[in-house]
Amino acid sequence: MVLVLSAEEVERSLDLAELVDVVDDALVKQAAGEVERPHRPHFPVGAGLDGDEPAGTGIAMPAYVHGADHYATKLVGVHEGNAERGLPTINAQIALTDARTGLPKAFMAGTTVTNARTGCIGAVSVRELAPEPEEGLILGVLGAGAQARWQTRAIATVADLADVRIHSPSDSRVACAADLSDEGIPARAVDSPREAVEGADVVVTATTATEPVFPPDALGEGALVVAVGAFTEEMQELDPRVLERAERVFADVPEEVAGTGDLLATDLDADDLVELGVPLADGYVRESPEGILAVVSVGSATLDAAAGETVYREAVETGDGTELSL
Repeated sequence: MVLVLSAEEVERSLDLAELVDVVDDALVKQAAGEVERPHRPHFPVGAGLDGDEPAGTGIAMPAYVHGADHYATKLVGVHEGNAERGLPTINAQIALTDARTGLPKAFMAGTTVTNARTGCIGAVSVRELAPEPEEGLILGVLGAGAQARWQTRAIATVADLADVRIHSPSDSRVACAADLSDEGIPARAVDSPREAVEGADVVVTATTATEPVFPPDALGEGALVVAVGAFTEEMQELDPRVLERAERVFADVPEEVAGTGDLLATDLDADDLVELGVPLADGYVRESPEGILAVVSVGSATLDAAAGETVYREAVETGDGTELSL
């Protein structure tokens, strides 16, 4: 029997504060070589349907965390045109397979899992690497979509947020700030990237941009930058001067981050990046309180496997989902 979990059922089985610790542990294990994570193929899809141009990108993401009962395969579609259709840009499904027998065990809506585990990248980074102001953290967020919301929510589980500034070129920043405010987070929309970044302790970029989204001179001393939007060589969120100025650049998957537009715009390569699981396991002492730190993420199937396992276990315990025979 296969347990099928809808998006609503996944949300019921997902505790964001708990997931932060799950993601932290998974990144530590990944850095220690205790996972199997084949290279993820991504390929254009939809060419020939409405013309010669592709409609989106398909991605397959398999992974196994040593000792887990299941391995996971996530199937992702990234379709920028969905915004005009009133549909999510990113859609995903996760299949869990029994690691002992190879039998299928679960199939779940994966978009919320993807959003939540990616949000937890910001949370674990802030918990270990962000400055600790006495009067609460100031967070600047570039982007106003689903990931902007999830980054902020996850960070709010590990830090006392004094002010959250949301900027996006569209009016979506107003709706994003309103949604977060309704959840008790002190968020407000601001009119420029500079206004979001100046004076911020942490800056999160969560966009699909192809050019830098904030002026590098707006970034203050000691700030932490968490960039989660760019995952191809064409995508870029950070001005190269941000990474070149950084005391240290961390990456969830260094060899893949090195191939993104953010890194290709600099002289840095994979050897210059520190895997994020290293400071999460061993801690990190800043060389100077004035130095900035950067975390660049492309997303890892390791996190989907760990998060999917957690959601599945909770659903089984509560009797949620629908069992079907294939």
